[in-house]
Amino acid sequence: MELFNKNSTKDKKNILKKNMTLEEELLWKNIRKDQLGVRFRRQYGIGKYIVDFYCPKLRLVIEIDGEQHYNQKGLEYDHVKEKYMKELGIKTLRFSNAEVRDNIESVVEKIKKEIF
Repeated sequence: MELFNKNSTKDKKNILKKNMTLEEELLWKNIRKDQLGVRFRRQYGIGKYIVDFYCPKLRLVIEIDGEQHYNQKGLEYDHVKEKYMKELGIKTLRFSNAEVRDNIESVVEKIKKEIF
């Protein structure tokens, strides 16, 4: 069974990569190219979901949440998605756009704590 980066999500992943939010780009600049000692993938497919960032070695997902995540529908969707990841043994870290934009150093430190 194909679980990671399924062909059915390829087009959507590519669109998301080309249209990353400013906050996603800011975090990506701080975690790409093994800067933290592990490799992260961006806009990575896991099952039917596409996560913002994923570290296969650590089984760690990082999600950057914009406004659409803070309404009833968004919260329910994120809960189901996070439950699915947990069932696969994958941990999810969530940060708001504001956290990333206003305090990227703190966000990176929280990620480092998960790594080390």
